[in-house]
Amino acid sequence: MMFEVRDLTTRYGAVTALDGVSFTAPRGKVTAVLGANGAGKTTLLRTVSGLVRPERGQVLLDGHDITRSSAEDMPSLGLAHVPEGRGVIGELTVEENLRLGGLHRADRSRPADVGRVLSLFPVLGERSDARAHVLSGGERQMLVIGRALMATPTVLLLDEPSLGLAPRIVAQIFALLRSLVAEEGLTVVLVEQNARSALSIADVGVVLGLGRVVARDEAAALAADEQLRHAYLGF
Repeated sequence: MMFEVRDLTTRYGAVTALDGVSFTAPRGKVTAVLGANGAGKTTLLRTVSGLVRPERGQVLLDGHDITRSSAEDMPSLGLAHVPEGRGVIGELTVEENLRLGGLHRADRSRPADVGRVLSLFPVLGERSDARAHVLSGGERQMLVIGRALMATPTVLLLDEPSLGLAPRIVAQIFALLRSLVAEEGLTVVLVEQNARSALSIADVGVVLGLGRVVARDEAAALAADEQLRHAYLGF
């Protein structure tokens, strides 16, 4: 499913957080959205997922305008958002947290999908009956991604999934993303402060600077652009 942002502008009072942002996330690819703190990366995901209303512009999912859809409706439209922070319900078990991700669905395949998601994250499978508050940071990140996958999205938005995690855990999560893209055709929009790691798994990249798109290209080309890396990506 094609995901497209057209001329998206979002303001917080007098502050323009997004200023005419446009890009297309190719179907079945990882698109990395990069930039320094304050560039507008998180605002972009919050806007396209319905948590923040834009002043103008469009968000299109397979040609359908979903700009004014509510955040609650987005999963049923095929879009899942994993915000920064690894939010889980600590008093619920791993399995109960996962089931929450499929509540909007009317079909009866949720039990099977729980098993599928747990198979993607073996460590969660081993702790399916454990309360979420006892999980490590990496396990919680896996759980929130798994909960999003329970909605069977066609587009997955991820905000800083590597934040605060050990490199080994980050590598596992990024490897899973690549697997989902390759095997299931999932479209991923990945916001990351760690530009080097993000570009290593991305197919294409979008670089934001002060709310505007300053570069769009294949990931390898962005990683090889020394001037761009020093100016916007920090490596």
